[in-house]
Amino acid sequence: MLVTLASVQKYHNEKCILDHVSFTLEEREKVALIGVNGTGKSTLLAILAGMEHYDSGQIMCKKGLRTAYLAQTPILNNQNNVLQEVMADAAKDTQEYEAKAMLGKLGIYDYEQSIAVLSGGVRKRVALAKVLLQESDLLLLDEPTNHLDVAMIEWLEGYLIKCRQAVCMVSHDRYFMERITQTIIELDHGALYRYQGNYETYVAQKQERMALEQAHESKRQALLRKELAWVRAGVQARGTKDKGRLERFRQLSEEAGIERQGELRFTALAERLGKKVIELNGITKAYGTQVLFQPFAYPIQRMERIGIIGGNGCGKSTLLKILAGEIQADAGTITYGETVKIGYFAQGNEMLDETMRIIDVIQEVGTQIQTSAGSVSAAQLLEQFLFERTTHYQSVSTLSGGEKRRLYLLKVLVEAPNVLLLDEPTNDLDLTTLQLLEDYLDTYPGVVIVVSHDRYFLDRICDTLWYFEDSTIQTSIGGYAQYRDAKTKPSHAPQTSKQNADSTSLYRPKVIISSKEKREYAQLEHLINELEQRIMQCDEAMGSCGEDYRKIQEYSDQRQQLEQELETSMERWMELEEKYVAWSALQRKN
Repeated sequence: MLVTLASVQKYHNEKCILDHVSFTLEEREKVALIGVNGTGKSTLLAILAGMEHYDSGQIMCKKGLRTAYLAQTPILNNQNNVLQEVMADAAKDTQEYEAKAMLGKLGIYDYEQSIAVLSGGVRKRVALAKVLLQESDLLLLDEPTNHLDVAMIEWLEGYLIKCRQAVCMVSHDRYFMERITQTIIELDHGALYRYQGNYETYVAQKQERMALEQAHESKRQALLRKELAWVRAGVQARGTKDKGRLERFRQLSEEAGIERQGELRFTALAERLGKKVIELNGITKAYGTQVLFQPFAYPIQRMERIGIIGGNGCGKSTLLKILAGEIQADAGTITYGETVKIGYFAQGNEMLDETMRIIDVIQEVGTQIQTSAGSVSAAQLLEQFLFERTTHYQSVSTLSGGEKRRLYLLKVLVEAPNVLLLDEPTNDLDLTTLQLLEDYLDTYPGVVIVVSHDRYFLDRICDTLWYFEDSTIQTSIGGYAQYRDAKTKPSHAPQTSKQNADSTSLYRPKVIISSKEKREYAQLEHLINELEQRIMQCDEAMGSCGEDYRKIQEYSDQRQQLEQELETSMERWMELEEKYVAWSALQRKN
């Protein structure tokens, strides 16, 4: 056991976001925290990190527990440069080359750059490198995939699967959770629900839970109707039996029913889009000597769904800003159809005035919004976008980061654009909003062009990808799974219909594990511990060799051999771990 929460309660103003929640984190357990924006996920993570207080209850930790915490918006020392900041809290034996290697994995190569001048995205990646280099038993990660490109996310997946620490993270990335997590904890109206297994298992188990809750609610309502009819019949509550029945009616009346989440069922009427949409003719862009992309031409068609991917800093957001007319291309032309009306959802929330009231943000567009279902008030739209009516007259500044993103998205959609430009729309949005946004885009009668690192979102929405490669923009038919397959498989290899079906599903682990593999899995646990101990012994021996370079070289060679054995063992353990987790989930299900 690493951490146990016992009946922990937490209020934000008058809102109870953690209502006597209890759970335990075990050693090396991989846990994801999910829930609608504003339910308290980041707060719970900060409480576990000791960065925020709680109002009541108890938290018990393993003696000497070491935590490393990645905040959603990290606080870094602006007086340091990148390397100094990463080394500041690193494990005591961390070498500079190790810190530089970690930064390189996250796309950061200017180690002397001042923290003060970094963008928000680069600051988050520096903070992630800093956390991963700390000595810890428990990694607490708040949206670790934000501001990472797809290659970095896949690297981080592998790192977290192999790591010996327990991991508790807030994430919306469904493929990421599918690969890493063994447990999913959902926060809903202050309550906590624990699901054993990865994301796919969570979806199935939550469906079962909701069905049981609905059955219980239906039974409660039926009893309440029966008791109400009895009360209205005018029976006098003189006897003990009658008084007891009246008391039961009172209890049934006061019992809380199922609190249903709102539904993002908003279907705004996009303005009519003509036959001609947008034509790109040889556009280019560079900053100084850095060429972002060479001449690119593409005729965008009606109803097209385009995803844009590439490494950090390659020019994805710049391309979207060019399409939105915010900046100019260096060469080439862009021709817009006469009926084109662009809605641009930028990465940050700078378009929101945080001093405004929430309802006023939407009423700037209109007090009544026309949708395919008729005229809807701004208050009704906010409720459909999961903003409770009691919050409508609060200022925007009181919202969580994810709630601000949701409000900003609604503001863009109510203006009825027929070309949507979405820059990292999945950042900080909760799973409920993401799923409902995907449903909305399925029937959206216009063009969608999206920059995203969320592989599931790209597979779900896009039928074409633009990908940056060697300062050029290439095109690929299909979503991310098809793009990945085309990059990893020989071009001459035929793809069967079964392969096509599998490529768009979640990454599915094998579910068969033999008795021999189970024994090997258990033995590898001990072997990995032994190898790590022997590597530490080599390090200590090298430190005591003084200037005996022959001995130092011998221990160095021995350490290198041990590291190779450890890497091989970890890769095999990771493979068996996936099998074992999937097999265990299948046994529980059966």
